[in-house]
Amino acid sequence: MNKNSFFIFLLTLHTLFAKAQQDADFYIHPAFSRHASIYEVNIRQYTPEGTFKAFEKSLPRLQEMGVDIIWIMPIYPIGQLNRKGTLGSYYAVQDYQKVNPEFGTLADLRDLVAKAHGLGIKVILDWVANHSAPDNDLITTHPDWYTHDSITGKIIPPVPDWTDVADFNYDKKGLWDYQIESMKYWIANADIDGFRCDVAMMVPLEFWKKARIELDKAKKVFMLAEAEGPEYHRNGFDMTYGWELLTLMNKTAKGEKRATDIAAYMRKIDTTYKRDDYQMFFTSNHDENSWNGSEYERMGDAVKCLDVLCFTLPGMPLIYSGQESAVTRRLRFFDKDTIAWDDYKLQPFYTRLNALKRDNPAVANGVFGGKANLIKTGNKDVLAFSRSNEDNQIIVITNLSKSPQTIRLKSALLAGKFKDAFSGAPVDLRGSYSVRLKSWDYLILVKE
Repeated sequence: MNKNSFFIFLLTLHTLFAKAQQDADFYIHPAFSRHASIYEVNIRQYTPEGTFKAFEKSLPRLQEMGVDIIWIMPIYPIGQLNRKGTLGSYYAVQDYQKVNPEFGTLADLRDLVAKAHGLGIKVILDWVANHSAPDNDLITTHPDWYTHDSITGKIIPPVPDWTDVADFNYDKKGLWDYQIESMKYWIANADIDGFRCDVAMMVPLEFWKKARIELDKAKKVFMLAEAEGPEYHRNGFDMTYGWELLTLMNKTAKGEKRATDIAAYMRKIDTTYKRDDYQMFFTSNHDENSWNGSEYERMGDAVKCLDVLCFTLPGMPLIYSGQESAVTRRLRFFDKDTIAWDDYKLQPFYTRLNALKRDNPAVANGVFGGKANLIKTGNKDVLAFSRSNEDNQIIVITNLSKSPQTIRLKSALLAGKFKDAFSGAPVDLRGSYSVRLKSWDYLILVKE
C-alpha cells in the first residue's frame, strides 16, 4: 500500500469512527429523562388569566406532585386569517420567533423557564414544523416554501379541513434551515430543554435527524414526536406516542378488548422497539380531550386502573392539565375555557405514581428500568407483570373489567417481602399470591 492509499485508508477509518461515535452519542437520552414523567400545560385554559405569569404560580404544586418535564402547548402568535373560534388554534403559527402576547412576553417566558429549572423541572415547547398560519410572513417572503395546488396554484392546507393553516413544502432546503434556526432561537433566548413536535409523521425523517444533530450542538435536548413507530427513534427523537396502547385501553374500558389483548401488545413492542426507545403512555392529552372526549367519557370507571398501566409499563407517563382534579369535560380548543380545578382530588394518586417512577429503578425509563415480564393469571380480564432492576422489583396486578375478580397467581417472580405502593401494607410472597380485586381495581407491590 503506497503512502497516498494508506492516508486515504486512515482518513476513511477516522470518518467511520467519527460517524459511529456521533450516532452513539446521538441516541443517548438526556440524563434528566431517565426517571421522568411529563406534564402537558395548556396555558390558555390553565388559569382565568391564561398567562405565563399566572401559570408560574402552579410550578411548586407540580414539583410537589413529582413532575419532571413540562410540555407547553404552542406559545407563538396565532394567525388571524381563517382563524377558527374567537382565539384560534395554537397550531396556526403566525411567527416562529415571537411570543403570543395573550400569554405574556419573552421575558415572562424566560422567568417561567428559570423558575421551573430552579425547581428541577425541565421545559419543552410544542413545535409546529408541518404548517404555519396562512398569514405568516413566510407566505410573502418565501411562497416557494409552501405546497401549491397543481391546478389553481393556491397555497393549500395539509388536510382539507385544516383551513386555518398552510402546508409547508419540505422539498425546499431553505425551509429546513429556517425551522432549525427558529428552534435554536428558543434555546438561546429562553433556555428551553427540547421540543414536542406536532404531526411529526407529516415531516420528512431526514429533517428531524438533521434538526436533532444541530440542536444538540446548542444544548442536549429532549425530543418528543407526535408519531408512532421505531423509525422515529432512529431519526432524532427520544420519545414517540403510544397510540396503540391508548386505543387498546379505550376499547378495554368499553369491554371490546381484554387484558389478554394488552398482554399481546406488550409482547409485540418487545420485538418492535429497542429497550431504550421511550414511548409516551397516556389516558388523555389536548387532542384526546378536545376531539375524542375526556378520559371519563372514553374510559369511565377504568381511568385510574389504566393510568396505573401508563405509569408502570416500560414507557414515560403523561398527565394532561386538569387530570389531577379529575376534570370530566372536554375543553374548548379555539376559545377560552378555563379549567375548573376544584380540590385536586387525584393529586395524591399521581404524586404516588410519580414518586414510584422517580425513586424505583425497576420502573425507570428505557434501559435504566426493568423489562416487563408477564405473569400468567389464567384470567382473560386480569393483567399481571413484574419489572425488576437488580434488587428493585415491582409487581402490578390489574383487573381490566367491570366485574370483581379473584386471582390466584403462581410464579417464581412472586418471592420476597413487598409492600402495597398505596397503602404501605406488607405482603410476604412465597411463589404464589391470591387476591380479590374489585371492578377496575389495581395493585402495585414494591419489593422492600
